[in-house]
Amino acid sequence: MRVSWKGGELTFRLDPEDEITGTVSDGYPVKLAVNSCEVKGVPSDAHNDLWAVAAWTVVAPWTRRRITFDRPVSSALAAALHDGWGIEAGPVGGPPRDPGPTLAISYSGGADSVAAAAVFPDAPFVHFRRVPHSRVPNRWPHYRSDVLAKLAAQTGREVTTVESDLEFTLAEPRPGYPEHHAVMVGALLNADRLGLGGVGLGYEIGSRWLGGGRYVHRFTPDNPMWAPHGMWGRLFAAAGLRIVLPVGGVSEAITMRIALDSPLKAQVRWCLRGTSGPCRTCGKCLYKELIQAAVERRPMDTPITADRPVARKWQEPPPYGGQEMIEYGCARVPGIEKTPFARAAGYLEATEESTAWLDHCYRPAIEEIPEPWRERAERFMAENVGFMDEAQARRVETWGGAA
Repeated sequence: MRVSWKGGELTFRLDPEDEITGTVSDGYPVKLAVNSCEVKGVPSDAHNDLWAVAAWTVVAPWTRRRITFDRPVSSALAAALHDGWGIEAGPVGGPPRDPGPTLAISYSGGADSVAAAAVFPDAPFVHFRRVPHSRVPNRWPHYRSDVLAKLAAQTGREVTTVESDLEFTLAEPRPGYPEHHAVMVGALLNADRLGLGGVGLGYEIGSRWLGGGRYVHRFTPDNPMWAPHGMWGRLFAAAGLRIVLPVGGVSEAITMRIALDSPLKAQVRWCLRGTSGPCRTCGKCLYKELIQAAVERRPMDTPITADRPVARKWQEPPPYGGQEMIEYGCARVPGIEKTPFARAAGYLEATEESTAWLDHCYRPAIEEIPEPWRERAERFMAENVGFMDEAQARRVETWGGAA
């Protein structure tokens, strides 16, 4: 793979061994659509290693053996690429980047992201906004990135909004991030301007420790995407920008509660389709309504019925992606037997007692937050959530039958 930047435009050319169809870090297949994208309005003088990592978040799925950058990178960055992916990177010869003192939040506006922001109330935001690609038709016009950007601007925080068409580099399965970490291209390329040494994301216990939606139902302490010792964690650290998960030890029930109790409550929006509010008809709205209803101890309020396609998976036996939160919701929502989750509730037989561990924080998630920001995160969790006891922590560590 050969990559080059001209201003904020990234162009890449595949080597003979590279492939049009590749896989992202969690094993999901993606097909390449186009060999260029643009990140708008970013500084031209970002450190070479930042340009390199930003490019890698886009081209990683299709790169097989080597990557050639248009500017020299540090030996530490080249080593991280080799150790993590077996990729030979060059040219090598640039100085390493020194981390800055500031933590920014990669801010999407969803409940998890707002909860991460609540842990660090003075952190600036970097918001990624999808914009159309000049060479690729928009096959997902219902995605309202304009609405999400407007809500981010209403938070009262310092917000850097970075526009990019990089999601259109994917032909299949749909427009989206080539790697999950591409959401941080704005933070990467603005890291020197903002003095960043870390970027915080809203990934919670399901994504960090319980496998998330694609790793179904297993404990993942060595999660390659979000563990500090994983390949992506080491790569970002080599570029002087640590990945920080402020809510990595708590469930989506807790992030929902924190977000709805936050000064940013009015700006919370997890739906990507709605304009004046959530659309209430997509799968994400259904899932988040289950969690919100459970947190608020009320019946679900949804027009979606069990026969709708977005509810189909909940009519089948488990395991489910995000199963811990399905169990949590089914155990707490009054009248669950009258909702699209009725069959799932029957299969799972979850109770409040069996899901009580999801109301507390898993302490190892705090211990892996880098030192400059760990104390603040620990204090927030102690004061607002509380930590799991030994038996509850064991529920995390045996999730999916792991020893």
